[in-house]
Amino acid sequence: MSKIKTPQAIRGTQDIFGPDAEAFAFVVETFERVRKLYRFRRVEMPVFEKTEVFSRAIGETTDVVSKEMYSFEDRGGESLTLRPEFTAGIARAFLTNGWQQHAPLKVATHGALFRYERPQKGRYRQFHQIDAEILGAGEPQADVELLAMADQLLKELGIEGVTLHLNTLGDGDSREAWRAALIEYFAAVRGELSEDSQERLEKNPLRILDSKDPRDCKFVGDAPRIDQFLSDDARAFFDAVTSGLDAAGVKWARAESLVRGLDYYRHTAFEFIPDEGSAAAAALGSQSTILGGGRYDGLMESLGGAPTPAVGWAAGIERLAMLVGEKVEPVLEAMVLVEHDDGLAAANELLAKLRAAGVVADIMATGSVKKRYDKTVKQNPQHILRVNESGYHGMSGEGDTSRIVAAIN
Repeated sequence: MSKIKTPQAIRGTQDIFGPDAEAFAFVVETFERVRKLYRFRRVEMPVFEKTEVFSRAIGETTDVVSKEMYSFEDRGGESLTLRPEFTAGIARAFLTNGWQQHAPLKVATHGALFRYERPQKGRYRQFHQIDAEILGAGEPQADVELLAMADQLLKELGIEGVTLHLNTLGDGDSREAWRAALIEYFAAVRGELSEDSQERLEKNPLRILDSKDPRDCKFVGDAPRIDQFLSDDARAFFDAVTSGLDAAGVKWARAESLVRGLDYYRHTAFEFIPDEGSAAAAALGSQSTILGGGRYDGLMESLGGAPTPAVGWAAGIERLAMLVGEKVEPVLEAMVLVEHDDGLAAANELLAKLRAAGVVADIMATGSVKKRYDKTVKQNPQHILRVNESGYHGMSGEGDTSRIVAAIN
């Protein structure tokens, strides 16, 4: 009889265990704590949506929609897509659930996302993000609030050597004038641009500015800048954001080539990037974005809603977990060693008391008595509580025993 072959994990997915899982959990727990400090309300979103939610919100011309989405037809013949990001689904929910009544609405979520792309360090086909959005707030203070929250999150995760890179895309009129100037500029050298940039020229000329292709880079330096086209209102908006960040103690640097290609993005665009020579840069590379986002005042209209200002950011949990280092599992404060099976009931009663008092405790009740002792010692508990048929009758270990004694009594 041939041996049954064990199925392997799907490429681009991962099974997270041990210190890696603890680091992952630490990121999520810290995010949950910080978002409560800023009164962001928790939301849970469907894992899949109608395909049009993402194709209309993200843009038909983007790689995400054209190449990376996991889309399928359900039994009713409708095209559905596993979510590749959170913002589009949250925007859809804002419109369909009447969340406008809560505006300005601050929401946060985290969970799994799906993109069919080449797996690499810190990037998977099933990956996880934390996400924060402010919907229905058009004031610069919303941008400041969101960025201050992101900055505090990174600090509380213990991630150092990271700077907020900030740019403005202007208001609608400013952006449109800039876009026209970029088309004119790059059209004059079209034949010397990369194939991707030649394709982007008419559809998404702003994207040429963040191209890493050497054929494009030699022209980017002299390309028109947004500051040449900013209206007074747009300039005042950006000034209000930067002065607010200064007041909040958030370190930032102007990044004039930082853009968002889709037309519904307005005003603030930002990314938190490791400083050159920092530990974060060594782990991820100096150009790896740790957290990014921007203001997307025109998105709701693409989904059939009324014009609604909004701003948000997202960060990959796997990437953050790589930066927080190994977070050890909770320290085992007490191990209940069952010396005789007749003491199992007493041991369970003791465990219940310990855990109710907030003591991290576990039980050893399998194998011979000698094996139980050996396994218990290997777990390196702070205290060992021995139980047999006559009940609890002893403790060994070093350090403060007051919490253990108080829990038992």
